[in-house]
This record gives sequence, structure tokens and C-alpha cells, in this order.
Amino acid sequence: MLEQYRIQIDYRTRERQILNALLALATGCLTLIYPNFLYLIAGGYLVALGLLFIAFRVSSTVSAIPIVTGILIFIFPELIPVTFAAFLGLFGFILLFGFQFSIVGALTLIIALLIVANPDSVAYLIATFLLIYSVSNLIRFYQDWKDRSIQ
Repeated sequence: MLEQYRIQIDYRTRERQILNALLALATGCLTLIYPNFLYLIAGGYLVALGLLFIAFRVSSTVSAIPIVTGILIFIFPELIPVTFAAFLGLFGFILLFGFQFSIVGALTLIIALLIVANPDSVAYLIATFLLIYSVSNLIRFYQDWKDRSIQ
């Protein structure tokens, strides 16, 4: 007699995905509404993202990158274009090669290059990245949820 068991252990990943998407969505909306407070919003987002990674036991290196970037933005707000572009570049490569999130990874790298090329519109480019990232995460979360409900 054959008995099949299915153990589902990835609920924390879904939880992290929805929290990450909501954090990015809120930060993207705040950046569009208050572009003059970009250094506070972007620095706060990066520190919160790093703490979220720590809470969900993501690799310490991956958790440290947004925290260090956020602290650099708080200390040196004039370095937002360079600092955030470097973060987006690294994050884009992680998305491309690590999580097979190829479309969002490519868009992240393009936005990082646009920030370097045109640092005057950094607030709107950061908001664009955050909104694209949050919407893609929410869509992916919905698709996973729908697939699980069918099974």
C-alpha cells in the first residue's frame, strides 16, 4: 500500500513575500507623495528591509547589505543616487541569478543605470522600482495562493 504525505514548510516565505511587498508598496507611495524627504524614506525602507530579512532568517550577508546602505543614506544624504544605484545593481543581480526573477531583475538593473545617468530624478526612479517590485511580488503571491487553493 502506498501512502503519500505532503509537508508544507514554506509558509514563512509567503509571509515574508507579502510583508516585503507591502513595505515596498508603502515606501513607493510615500516617495511619490513626499519626494523631498527621500533620504528619510529610502534610508528607513532599507533598514526596515534588512530587519525584515533578519526576522525571517535570511543570510546575514544579504540582511546586512540593505542595513548598511540605509545607514549610509542617513549619514550622507547627498550620496542617495550613488548608494541606492549600487544597492539596486546588487539587488538586480541577486534577483537575476538567485531567485530567477529575471524580468524584475533586468528592470532593477535598468533603473540603477538610469539613476546613475540622471541623478536629479532619483526620487521618481526609486518610487518606480519600489512600485514595480511590490506589484510583481503581490502578483506572484496571488498566483502562488491560487495554485495552492487548486491543489
